[in-house]
Amino acid sequence: MLGMSIVAWIIIGGLAGWIASKIKGTDAQQGIVLNVVVGIVGGLIGGFLLSLFGLDVESGGWIFSFITCLIGAVILLSIVKAVRK
Repeated sequence: MLGMSIVAWIIIGGLAGWIASKIKGTDAQQGIVLNVVVGIVGGLIGGFLLSLFGLDVESGGWIFSFITCLIGAVILLSIVKAVRK
């Protein structure tokens, strides 16, 4: 994912953050900017976790990057939700 441009990070991060917020039921509390941030941070978390399993995250392509961001964003929102309780 490091090989992608900033615009690609924003687009994929925004979509992944938005879908993750729908999955976790936090969409009403988040705006567009927070969805993008959650998606990008989720991509970093997901990329780190998948690299622990030996998966080559950087050369996975757009779809794999999106799925990585989505998984990481769901994990991030789950952690935030648990801490807030």
